[in-house]
Amino acid sequence: MNIPSLLGDGQGNYRVHVVGNSGTGKVGLKKFFFEVLKSTLSRKSTVSAYIATKLNVPHISLDALFWGPGWAKPSNDEFKDRVSAAITQNSKGWVIDGNGGSQAQRHAQLGSCNRRLDPPLWFYLPRICWRTLLRLLNMIPTCAEGCNETWGEVLSTKGIIWYCISRHGYYKRKFGEMLARISIEKGGNMRRLNEWDGDLAMWKAGLEEMLRTH
Repeated sequence: MNIPSLLGDGQGNYRVHVVGNSGTGKVGLKKFFFEVLKSTLSRKSTVSAYIATKLNVPHISLDALFWGPGWAKPSNDEFKDRVSAAITQNSKGWVIDGNGGSQAQRHAQLGSCNRRLDPPLWFYLPRICWRTLLRLLNMIPTCAEGCNETWGEVLSTKGIIWYCISRHGYYKRKFGEMLARISIEKGGNMRRLNEWDGDLAMWKAGLEEMLRTH
């Protein structure tokens, strides 16, 4: 079966959600058709930005939408409003980066393509630690405006490193079950990319060929 790299809606519009095993949980999305990308990578933001650039659509970070200055959390309704505003800014579609919560995923399940990044913990944890160090040293931007991290927070059970360790198994099971239900091979809209088997490189080549010929 010849499955295109992205399904789209048949009119040149693409709504893509990239998820992985290390993302933070949130609440909010609901009601837009999209496809989910589930892959064995940790770099959701890198893959999301790549897809958005190729499609010339917005790259939407759920972290940036969710967190306010000083790590302030919005209400469910506030977050839904932020996400709705972000995904309606371009009629050609969007690429969402982040796992989201139950409502975020309901938005996604109505989309045209889901992509899951599914790396083993030992593979992506060093990358998480490295990026965290760069943020602490102010060498790269914070995950959201006004959300600075401290050494104490990073090394505590409230930090991103512990969060990734403690939630890895949960997200792996959750998205594995989701893939079993709505995989693209079964007529659904979710695809898993395995970096170890060269899936990502082949998928990128397929995407670029698809865009050249359409």
